[in-house]
Amino acid sequence: MRGRPAPRRAPQRRPIKPVVTVTPPRLGHPKRRLRLATAISLLLFVIIGVRLVHLQLTDAPAYAAAGLQDRLKTVVLPAPRGSILDREGAVLARSIEARYVAADPGLVTDPAAVAAQLSPLLGVAASELFAAMQKKKDELTGKAVRFVWLKRGVDVEQATAISSLKLKGIIVDRDERREVPGDDLAANIIGFTGTDLTGLGGIEARFDSDLRGRDGKFVFEVGQGDLRKPIPGGYQLVTPAKPGKSLKLTIDRDVQFMTQRILAEKMREKNATWAAAIVLDARTGEVVAQASYPTYSAKNADASKASERVDMATNYVVDPGSIHKAIVLSAALQEGVITPTSTVEVAPTIRKGDTTFKDGHPFPAGTHLTMPGLMAYSSNVGTIKVVEALGAQKLYDYQRLFGLGTETGIGVPGEAPGLVQPPENWSGSSYGSIPIGHSVAVTPLQMAAVYAAIANDGVWVQPHLIKEICEPDGKVTPAAAAKSHRVISAENAASLRQIMEAVTVLDDATGVNARLAGYRISGKTGTGTQVKDGKYIPGEVASFIGMAPADQPRYVIAVFAHTAGGGGGAVAGPAFRDMMGYTLRHFKVPPTGTKPPDFVITA
Repeated sequence: MRGRPAPRRAPQRRPIKPVVTVTPPRLGHPKRRLRLATAISLLLFVIIGVRLVHLQLTDAPAYAAAGLQDRLKTVVLPAPRGSILDREGAVLARSIEARYVAADPGLVTDPAAVAAQLSPLLGVAASELFAAMQKKKDELTGKAVRFVWLKRGVDVEQATAISSLKLKGIIVDRDERREVPGDDLAANIIGFTGTDLTGLGGIEARFDSDLRGRDGKFVFEVGQGDLRKPIPGGYQLVTPAKPGKSLKLTIDRDVQFMTQRILAEKMREKNATWAAAIVLDARTGEVVAQASYPTYSAKNADASKASERVDMATNYVVDPGSIHKAIVLSAALQEGVITPTSTVEVAPTIRKGDTTFKDGHPFPAGTHLTMPGLMAYSSNVGTIKVVEALGAQKLYDYQRLFGLGTETGIGVPGEAPGLVQPPENWSGSSYGSIPIGHSVAVTPLQMAAVYAAIANDGVWVQPHLIKEICEPDGKVTPAAAAKSHRVISAENAASLRQIMEAVTVLDDATGVNARLAGYRISGKTGTGTQVKDGKYIPGEVASFIGMAPADQPRYVIAVFAHTAGGGGGAVAGPAFRDMMGYTLRHFKVPPTGTKPPDFVITA
């Protein structure tokens, strides 16, 4: 059965698109664009101009300075070290022009060949030079080392020869070298310097800041690149070096030479371990000579032992022994305990505490010994009895007044103060040992100053070495006045000088070896021990300290010697005699023409 046919759909109409009208773009206005471009250009020019002005007015100096720094080279102008002169202006030590030779390991291409060429000119082993020129890095910065010393203080002629070799990486430039014309003359006093001319001993070290001066510098502009040459008319700045001051000492070169020579000759004969001698001007406290044995060459201090470089007159500490008796009699005279005509009753021995003290020249018990007799025969018993009357406190007071237990302040590094015991520290035996110079620690210079005070009418004057300070411009400034104070009266000092003449006048006295023909000598012998690190060391320290002329003293000489054994008269007396004889002749001191008194020993 046929169904009804489906209804027919009407055909669909496509939508009709609206018609769009496109408006063409508006063309730019030429004049407006031109104005905008002009404005932008002007703005850029203004910005650039402002920046240029800023650079010119504010940043330019900084940029110029930074550029200049890259072109600057600085050369140090070493300040000459001051000289050390004797009292008459003779040179003891001075600096002379020299050269240094160094290397830049980074530029040395053949270290072995360079070392072989330099070795004979520098006097340094080729192996040492080769090792120094090896490339290496700094341990702190990690950067390559570009400068190593090969040798300093090279003679100008040698340096010129090295420069002529034109060795790549080898640097030769100006330097200084310390010259010591006298070699070992006063070496223990003067001291020495290191390779950089820094004082390492003696006066060189103690007055290093005065002698050193201040380095200058020369800053100049150089070109860039490989040339690095100075630019003509370029930047230059010179800061002149300021030379160091020179020191004029109280030392007399000739007396120093003879004192050292006599000391060395006499001490070699006695097989001395060490010895010291001091020559003092009794009136001023000036040290005219101060010698040590053995000594060393200040030109080559590295080749010496440390013990040879010590100034033994100020650094060594000893028990003085019987030379201490001059202090006892000084105190006793000043305190009125004795007079020049007093006597003291003696015996062969005396006991103090747990110790028996005896005389080397014993007198029978009950002998009344005069003061000249006590000193001539160095009576221990008589001295101890004088101190019994004087008292421990008074003796201690005079020890201190005479400068014991205190540095003299002479100016030599390492000076020892010594030690004296106050009465509260005395034991029973101290009442016997201290009066005769044991259990007392002194330096040779301290004891020389004691006798100089007796020679100087009882006035102690500080021993000193510096006479004048000479500025680089020629201005001379005297050293500060030496400290001084009275210890005993002039009358008592004269009495003691006469008492001590018996030591050299009496034929069997202890100091006959110190006699000097034509001159009156007043002095005292001693035999003590050396103290080191608070302990006594084996051997004995023989000494003689004397003055001349005895009735009008000009000079005091002290001689100390450490030997296996021997009294002061035998060991130190002959050296004193020869030193004093030369000193008096050198300074043209005539004999007084007077004769010593006739001494009475016992009453």
